[in-house]
Amino acid sequence: MFLRTQNVFYRRRRTSGMVLLESDSELSPGDEAPDFELPAAGGGTCALSDFDDYDALLVVFTCNHCPYAEAKVDELNHLAGAYDDLAVVGINPNDAEAYPDDSFERMEERFAAGEIGFTAYLRDESQEVARRYGAVCTPDPFLFERDGDTFRLAFQSRLNDAMSPDEEPERHEMREAVEAVLAGEEIPLDATPSQGCSIKWTDE
Repeated sequence: MFLRTQNVFYRRRRTSGMVLLESDSELSPGDEAPDFELPAAGGGTCALSDFDDYDALLVVFTCNHCPYAEAKVDELNHLAGAYDDLAVVGINPNDAEAYPDDSFERMEERFAAGEIGFTAYLRDESQEVARRYGAVCTPDPFLFERDGDTFRLAFQSRLNDAMSPDEEPERHEMREAVEAVLAGEEIPLDATPSQGCSIKWTDE
């Protein structure tokens, strides 16, 4: 049961000095989740295999400084707490030298303070995992469902329909998708690209 998402067109524009991008991954529904093993806020490392006990996995490329990413933290915390069979994994790939708020130390502070309630908050300093997933913006969510010994992409879409940090959502689309995946049902909505600040690549 995999919903084929609509083609997502790469769009780049500037708003209030920020470069905004929309999701544009080459991963397709049914593709296996790319592997990772990354340092985790709170100690140790986390690998994809550490979430084998979950029926669904939401990988979200996010960060600490982008207002678009910050506006979705409460929703991600809600998802992590509301569904026992869902793992919510935040991955921060941003260049911390250029953006100190995205340092691993700052991630650990927020995690320890309870501001971040994800299942795991990971640091992708090399940015290799973000490139493997085809992530381009923060937040950039990928919902995977369990298929035997692996996770396969079920839905790549925005978290909800609030497309600016100042908007209140009317529809929580990722919640609907998660509930469908956990119930073994077809996802009842089309994918809509997430929008956020561009990932801060070290080579740009």
